Amino acid sequence: MGVSTSSPEKGPEKDGIAIVTVDFPPVNALPVQGWFALAEAVRAAGRDPRTRCVLLTAEGRGFNAGVDIKELQAKGPSALVGANRGCFEAFAAVYECEVPVIAAVHGFCLGGGIGLVGNADVIVASEDATFGLPELDRGALGAATHLSRLVPQHLMRALYYTSRTATAAELHAHGSVWRVVPRAELLDAALELAREIAAKDGELLRLAKAAINGIDPVDVRRSYRFEQGFTFEASAVGVADRVRDTFGAQKEGA
Repeated sequence: MGVSTSSPEKGPEKDGIAIVTVDFPPVNALPVQGWFALAEAVRAAGRDPRTRCVLLTAEGRGFNAGVDIKELQAKGPSALVGANRGCFEAFAAVYECEVPVIAAVHGFCLGGGIGLVGNADVIVASEDATFGLPELDRGALGAATHLSRLVPQHLMRALYYTSRTATAAELHAHGSVWRVVPRAELLDAALELAREIAAKDGELLRLAKAAINGIDPVDVRRSYRFEQGFTFEASAVGVADRVRDTFGAQKEGA
């Protein structure tokens, strides 16, 4: 359990590819330390001069279910501050990774998961993958910055306000998912792309990543930080706890 880094086990394709895997059962809802661990793993993989592509994957039922709501409920404001800082660091680590990052997404990709994949360079998804921000149902705000990188503005707003999800096929139609495959083929499909990228000159890839980030029309760090301010405001006035407690009650009664 936790965050681990590995290489493909067989063949020459292991050269230049680092696989960062998240595993926090039962649903990959990350605790505060999990977000920081993920950030460090991605940054470390990108710093390694042998790495030319990072593949971000997850074990279990889904790619990511966001922050650990139970931890927020149990620890209160300190956990909220920690979760916000941890998410900020993890999202930034993916975006600022020195080499391209591919997100291999299966099952649910919710909340903080959107922050991760929205900042990735490429997304490969399984047919069962769904993407969404249920933040308003959980007493939180944020990651509209990253959802905006996946779908057009008006669709982003509709998904955000309703807490609905979009399928991998729908995101593929919008051009934000590179390829949609059966779940059993996800890792192979993601590795196939990673090998193609990793075959390029490593120094040139790093320059390309820096150049592409440099022409990005939105400063994703500042944009997301702005959103986080409203998460703190919702907490300060009490509405976050009120909605979050309702979310917990709904889950228990389900």
